[in-house]
Amino acid sequence: MKITVIGGGPGGYEAAIYAAKCGAEVVLVEKDKVGGTCLNRGCIPTKAFLASYEAKEAVEKAGDFGITVNGEAAVDYPAILARKNKVMESLVKGIGFLCKQNNVMLLNGFGKLLDAHTVEVTMEDGSKETVNTDYVILATGSVPVCPPVFKVDRKRVITSDEILDFDFAPKSLIIVGGGVIGCEIGQFLSKMGTNVTIVEALPRLMATMDEDVSKQISRQFKKEKITMVTGDGIAEVNPAEDHVDVKLASGKELSADYVLVAIGRAPFTAGAGLDTVGIEMGEKGTVKVNEYLQTNIDNIYAIGDIVLSAQLAHVASKEGFIAVDNIFGKKKAVTYHAVPGCVFTNPQLASVGKLEWQLEKEGKEKDKDYRCGTFDLKGLGKAQASGHLSGFVKVVVDADDVIIGAEIVGAGASDMLQVLTTAVQLRLTAAQVEESIFPHPTMCEAILEALHDIHGMSVNKA
Repeated sequence: MKITVIGGGPGGYEAAIYAAKCGAEVVLVEKDKVGGTCLNRGCIPTKAFLASYEAKEAVEKAGDFGITVNGEAAVDYPAILARKNKVMESLVKGIGFLCKQNNVMLLNGFGKLLDAHTVEVTMEDGSKETVNTDYVILATGSVPVCPPVFKVDRKRVITSDEILDFDFAPKSLIIVGGGVIGCEIGQFLSKMGTNVTIVEALPRLMATMDEDVSKQISRQFKKEKITMVTGDGIAEVNPAEDHVDVKLASGKELSADYVLVAIGRAPFTAGAGLDTVGIEMGEKGTVKVNEYLQTNIDNIYAIGDIVLSAQLAHVASKEGFIAVDNIFGKKKAVTYHAVPGCVFTNPQLASVGKLEWQLEKEGKEKDKDYRCGTFDLKGLGKAQASGHLSGFVKVVVDADDVIIGAEIVGAGASDMLQVLTTAVQLRLTAAQVEESIFPHPTMCEAILEALHDIHGMSVNKA
């Protein structure tokens, strides 16, 4: 059996390696570097930058822990960029090594479907190679959304693709979009010395999470002197030679050295030959698939940012595994009720499952249809000892005590979330999870206290 994967992001390259381990002959086609958006223009580079944020923050607060630092914590931005690039290059090489070790043929070029069993790969030098295959997995990823009103010129009006390769911190930056990308990049650059303004059309930052989460990150941004404009959209963007003027829907005018458009990403399928083969498209430019991630063409599957699921690396990876399993006849479906999401700001934000604002929108009644348990991190011994006091845990259960959602704000929230993700996935009750012994002293104890709070039994909550 031969499987060709088009797209070498997390979903694509992991599907390729997994398929090879399952016994298939595999070809992986990638037009750029393996690792896709996540490794080269998203998750990994931003986390490398945020590690520099954390290092500077630690130096600035060293005195609180009895450590004297002589001199100022100065920013060497080219060194930060070099470290980011080194991390990326190491991981790209690692993926190449894994492909080689697992006998995955890696073709660096643009993949296009000629028919259901033929993929044409155009190499950088213009030469073409034809791959005959039994099955195809489409994993072509996404690109930043750039509506015409923003006049994105990649010079003064930019996307996350460009900002991650700057070798300097801009003096001033307007970020359009108060979601994950805008908040992470905005907080990092503010710490590096950039005057940051975040403009969000919705009433609050991180509007996909509960209001108490938004308030927590907004308070932190206010402390860090990040300007936030919410409930106001963009009317005009006018780039000049050395700056950009922005007019908001309210009539307010702003100006900065650069404007970063961070309002989301759109599926990328252009030129992949989907129309030639007759693949049916769904809403928002996505590829339509069934519960097994199979398109209307039986031997072609689609995963990741081009299908109608959360545009997250870990979702793409899971879908890649499921698609391979189904090619091998296992008939598995992805379950999406327990998809974790993380924002690596300071404090970190993490959520899974049904959130309180969603339940309210559905008309669910608190204390009747669902209940919440909460606990502030400042009530933990570990939080006090480590100095990470900001944040809380919120756990949501249904009328039968089944955990259906959760949010965590605070240091290590992204790591702590997995306990609750597993609980939501397995539909465990709060009573079942609180039977576990949680180690002390840890931040995870806040999860236990929140579970106890659901039943009014948190002994460490005032």
